[in-house]
Amino acid sequence: MQNEDVTSFALDGDGPVFAGELFPFVFITIACGALSGFHALISSGTTPKMIAKESHVRMVGYGGMLMESFVAISALIAACVIDQGLYYAMNSPAGATGGTAESAAEFVGTLGFTISPDALTQAAASVQEPSLVSRTGGAPTLALGISSIFTDAFGGGLAAFWYHFAIMFEALFILTAVDAGTRVGRFMLQDTIGNVWPRFGDTSWRPAAWLASAVVVGAWGYMLYVGVTDPLGGINQLFPLFGISNQLLAAIALCLCVTLMLKHGKAKWVWVPGIPLVWDLVTTMTASYQKVFSDNPSIGYFAQADRYREARDAGEVLAPAADAGQMDQIVTNSTVNGVLQLTFALLVIVVVANAAVVWVRAVRAGSLPTTEVPHTPSEIVAPSDFFRHGGGEGGGAGVGGVAAPDRERAVTAQAAGGVVRRAWEGLRWYVRAATGEDRWDDHVARCVREGREPMTRREFERHRADQREHAGAAGRCC
Repeated sequence: MQNEDVTSFALDGDGPVFAGELFPFVFITIACGALSGFHALISSGTTPKMIAKESHVRMVGYGGMLMESFVAISALIAACVIDQGLYYAMNSPAGATGGTAESAAEFVGTLGFTISPDALTQAAASVQEPSLVSRTGGAPTLALGISSIFTDAFGGGLAAFWYHFAIMFEALFILTAVDAGTRVGRFMLQDTIGNVWPRFGDTSWRPAAWLASAVVVGAWGYMLYVGVTDPLGGINQLFPLFGISNQLLAAIALCLCVTLMLKHGKAKWVWVPGIPLVWDLVTTMTASYQKVFSDNPSIGYFAQADRYREARDAGEVLAPAADAGQMDQIVTNSTVNGVLQLTFALLVIVVVANAAVVWVRAVRAGSLPTTEVPHTPSEIVAPSDFFRHGGGEGGGAGVGGVAAPDRERAVTAQAAGGVVRRAWEGLRWYVRAATGEDRWDDHVARCVREGREPMTRREFERHRADQREHAGAAGRCC
């Protein structure tokens, strides 16, 4: 997920118009680095493995938020260090640049920037790529910027290594999000259809799980195909849709926070999530309205579709489309995006309106009952942050990831260590938690507390594998 302010292109009668200049708020183009609803509601593939009890949520969740902001800042820096001419040559669609170094250099010149074909060729050769022209999508821009920074910092000769390392990092970063998002999408689809067909709502029923997974993968696969093949460029079609929908999800997350605080009778603190919620709704709903209803083809999806449809019917071919087939493709993609944008905005309005009813009831009553389960003190021995503290549920006294049959042994080990040792043990615990290695330690500690003989390590791993394979989501053994 990239965070550069990406410029998209459309053509009007006088030449190229930059939708980035006309877009109402840069806020929605920052995406995850500004306010990520996706991460707030779905998190990531590793977070559930790192959280063993509630006291871990603040450290893992807040730390993940800081790391996400760090990624955003890194992406912005990477975009800024690249030559402006090279940046626009990379982030402009092939229909505008022509796809070659010579035509791209000429196109960039029409934008008011200067770059020679040789400079474009040398930039591609430095990272061992055949070409960097029209390498849209954000990943190549981030990778080239990171490569430039690291090459200057650690000496020349490794530009290609750093470039492909950054590409690999981003691919893995995105794949974890796609994996988690696909799984959540499958659960939501099954739950929705389950209201009509209860059997389909059973997440352990494989026919339903396979069918729902196929539908979700097909949906995002279609959007990926649209982004790769669209004559206007995937950034022009998908990035505004992604940015707005991501922060509409953030509005839902903030709406949930406001609702919980009011239901718990903490109205005096509701301004903490309330102010960001208002800001988020104003900006994203304004952007959604303009993307749907604007009569400027450079901004509105439907206006863009109408522009190319009218030109197609008149027998014209508007750049960057090369033929009538690509004109049809732009019309279809713009219409689909407009419908999706309108649907997302309406769904969020429904959520907020329903929540507002609950808010009024909660304020009038002072509080409302919730469906949360009663608090149960955790017996899991694990630190709640990188530095272990003494005793109690909140401090989470423990020996970072090692087998600890009882709390007394954990406290004794803690007293013997210094700051460096505590930091090392806390970091070790997080690594083991992220990889699932600490599940064996939890099993041994539980068996000791219950006075029974633990399984052997081989038996334990076989049991875990069997549970994952046959028992469904509710059959976890540890």
